[in-house]
Amino acid sequence: MEIMESGAADTQQKHEEKYQQQTEEKHFHVLAVDDSLIERKLLERLLKVSSYQVTFVDSGDKALEYLGLLNSIDNVKATSSSSPSSSYQSPRQDQGMKVNLIITDYCMPGMSGYDLLKRVKGSYFKDVPVVIMSSENIPSRIGMCLDEGAEEFLLKPLQLSDMEKLQHHLLNSLELSCERIDKSLNTDSNCIAVRNKSNSNHGSVSRARRQMT
Repeated sequence: MEIMESGAADTQQKHEEKYQQQTEEKHFHVLAVDDSLIERKLLERLLKVSSYQVTFVDSGDKALEYLGLLNSIDNVKATSSSSPSSSYQSPRQDQGMKVNLIITDYCMPGMSGYDLLKRVKGSYFKDVPVVIMSSENIPSRIGMCLDEGAEEFLLKPLQLSDMEKLQHHLLNSLELSCERIDKSLNTDSNCIAVRNKSNSNHGSVSRARRQMT
């Protein structure tokens, strides 16, 4: 009887773990970049089988625009050439919180996947995992991308097994997002506490002055 109950408990635990994993995957947002419509359709099918939320763009410039980095780059240039009083507008951080992974083709017209990788790693989104795809198995290119901070270099055509490799990086990205949110909340709480303490001290000084007069 105890063996049967233990087996039932193990089965229930496995079901709960699987449900939790599926729930977490639905929160994963992948930004996919590829200039080929055929490749985007294939990638869409593979990612949606894994229950990921996906946003597709067909160029590196559009990926930067989606992340808000094109505007930030223009603002930096404008600020450096204008008066010191000019204000710099940071990238759309709320958008960055929603992107858990960027997967991009290497060979694209205009900005390559490698150039996009460098832009992302040099920005606010440096902690977002970037995966490079290519149909060409060139060791020097692979090494260059990995050295620049790419998490994976996948060879086309992609397989469902390749999508399983992404899960670890997505989980890490989600944890980093949660940590940033926690730090932000703690910072806000600390600011509120400091303001309350300052107001309290100010009130005490005011009361002391009234008593002296």
